[in-house]
Amino acid sequence: MKTIYGIFLLWFLNLPAQEGTRNLGMLKIHDQGAIGFHGNLTNDGIFDDNQGLAGFYSLQSISLTGLFPPRFMDLEFFTEEGLQLEVSLEAENNINFIQGDVKTPRTDAFVSLRFYDGSFHTGTTNISKVDGYVSVKNKPEFIFPVGDDQQLRALILQSESINTAANCAYFYSDPANLTSIGTNTRENMLMRISPTEFWRLEGTVPSTIQISWNQRSRMPAMANSVDEITVVGWSKTNNRWENLGTGAVGNLTEGVAFTTTFIPDDYEAITFGTLNAPEDIPDLDNYLLTPNGDGINDFLNIDELALSNDNWVRIYDRNGMLVFEMHNYTDEFTGYANKGDVVINRNNGLPQGVYFYLVSLDDLGLEYQGYLYLAR
Repeated sequence: MKTIYGIFLLWFLNLPAQEGTRNLGMLKIHDQGAIGFHGNLTNDGIFDDNQGLAGFYSLQSISLTGLFPPRFMDLEFFTEEGLQLEVSLEAENNINFIQGDVKTPRTDAFVSLRFYDGSFHTGTTNISKVDGYVSVKNKPEFIFPVGDDQQLRALILQSESINTAANCAYFYSDPANLTSIGTNTRENMLMRISPTEFWRLEGTVPSTIQISWNQRSRMPAMANSVDEITVVGWSKTNNRWENLGTGAVGNLTEGVAFTTTFIPDDYEAITFGTLNAPEDIPDLDNYLLTPNGDGINDFLNIDELALSNDNWVRIYDRNGMLVFEMHNYTDEFTGYANKGDVVINRNNGLPQGVYFYLVSLDDLGLEYQGYLYLAR
């Protein structure tokens, strides 16, 4: 026989549209026991040592409030208008989504549906998910069943070690609406940032993620091909969008994008971006330098460096000696050395002849080499 065991005090409150249950003492669901909540639940007592099943069932919207988060072994939800959390709700085993969303305030990541250790979820769909924050404790990987009031937009997390805590929520909104972002500054390798949706992911463990796009992502307005699609994150340190992606599969209507390893807490928001098309990647030539003061080829000019905020130019003589080096080069090389032994005779300038250059655009992941001819 299913039983509920413990020392408890239940008050029944007259609330709008439905009655509610309030726990002020100690309430426990015994092994093989079960309890169903058909109205609001207020937990101001001890309700965290439970076995069996707890369910929330209602044709109307109901809420969970109180001073302390209740913790259950198994949970299920059949709430047609949803369950609103004003305090966290915790589970140690299975959470079964049947119908209706679990809703949390997006302004408070501390209030969430929490999964512990071996807990997992089943049954998530567009009409049954978490509309707000989900958190995990002591888990190395997890599928966050997050979305908004219309769609499930899950995020898959795979971490290098156990997460003592990680939170995630989905926002159907332009990430530029976040006051902490405010600009569209981005790495030069990135062309566009999604104005449609983003995820917030919190955690301290190096991790990779997978996120998917669908019709609401409006990918055809951003990309011409799947090869351009990537995952981007707003760096809290560098105050810019940075590429986190390693590739994507699918088509412009739906698909999945993957990331390299990163620390979630380093990024304020995560969304889709697009990479520069292959035709936009610079192709450097060989150069002629004639520093004679006539205004033509008096300095080494590499227009493509304007695409990079983190570049190096290094020039070597035919013996392989470094004679010039400059970080974030503009037009500094006019035939004079600033490196190597020949710098002693810099006032005389470098001798006429063939020199080799090495150009690296570190923020774009590009490197070039070629030669230049210095004529006197």
